Amino acid sequence: MSTDLTLHQRRRLPTTDELNSIPWLALLRPEERARAVESLLVGDAAAGDYVCRVGKPVTYWFGVIEGLLKMSADNAQGVTMTFAGLPPGGWFGEGTTLKREPYRYNIQALRKSVVAGLPIESFHWLLDHSIGFNRFVMNQLNERLGQFISAREIDRMNNPDLRVSRSLAALFNPVLYPGVGDILRITQQELAYLVGLSRQRVNESLRTLEAQGTIRVEYGGLRVLDIAALRCSTF
Repeated sequence: MSTDLTLHQRRRLPTTDELNSIPWLALLRPEERARAVESLLVGDAAAGDYVCRVGKPVTYWFGVIEGLLKMSADNAQGVTMTFAGLPPGGWFGEGTTLKREPYRYNIQALRKSVVAGLPIESFHWLLDHSIGFNRFVMNQLNERLGQFISAREIDRMNNPDLRVSRSLAALFNPVLYPGVGDILRITQQELAYLVGLSRQRVNESLRTLEAQGTIRVEYGGLRVLDIAALRCSTF
């Protein structure tokens, strides 16, 4: 029998640096922040760990402190569709948490990650008491809708370079992922998992984008030089 602890069993209190990386905490009044901090927990996820699974009840609203997660679901034919990559600073599942419904998607760690969780009752308490929190959640829902529409469009694209370009642009969304900045720590294999292409084909697309001056491939990640061109590029 395995003695490995589950992600749920690896919960712990967040460090000060981890709390400082949570974008919505700064929008709360002192008493609201104190209540949120008291209930926040973090978990150290290993590569392959599931944070959420289809059909499971919602218990937390989650965010990425470090690492990289993937949001996906399988259709009736067993084909996996990736809705989004989730880099540092990203909080997700607010729609599911609002409705208190079972998850309709899987969230899986692509690498060792630190995931924060706000209990569902604390989430709803903040909705009832905090204007700043409400505004943050509303912005999240608005951006998320646009992201999912874009994901559907990307999934139907036949041009691999366009798929890579649009997928990268989505990962540099400053509203959904404020912790990314100008450089994204991601490997070509991780990007291949998100885009649904081979690592070799992703490598070709990255070289094309770099030659255009849109991105620069750096050690351990990618730097965006022209986000507008990344979002609107044509091949």
